[in-house]
Amino acid sequence: MRMRKVLLGALLVLPMCASAEQIGEVSTVFKWMGANDKIVVEAFDDPKVAGVTCYLSRAKTGGVKGSLGLAEDRAEASIACRQTGPVSFNAGLKDGEEVFRERTSLVFKTMQVVRFFDEKRNTLVYLVYSDRVIEGSPQNAVTAIPIMPWPEKT
Repeated sequence: MRMRKVLLGALLVLPMCASAEQIGEVSTVFKWMGANDKIVVEAFDDPKVAGVTCYLSRAKTGGVKGSLGLAEDRAEASIACRQTGPVSFNAGLKDGEEVFRERTSLVFKTMQVVRFFDEKRNTLVYLVYSDRVIEGSPQNAVTAIPIMPWPEKT
């Protein structure tokens, strides 16, 4: 019973992260056994900023290891975030706050998206990068969204 309370407490203090919806994929390498290597396109909405959707493309390793979830995906990713409606903030924003995280290896590697707010330019900036417990990767991608008035429906 005590262990359940500890686990529940740990889940409550985890950062609020978005979950991705797969939009599409293309195969890049044919594998005889298991799934092909592919590039996956996913979309997620910022959990604290209504009216913003990010599109993420990343490599997924196939083969037997990839099919079993044992392969390590490459660090490369691309991101494009867009204003998809009127922007409103559901909670206070913190620079460098994680808005999306996905495991890219069995244990030690993750890909994550963090958000910054450029107050001077009234712009949201999103950065995607991969990190590892021992050594991360400098490969990254960035996108920016100037917050604009949204036209009302007529």
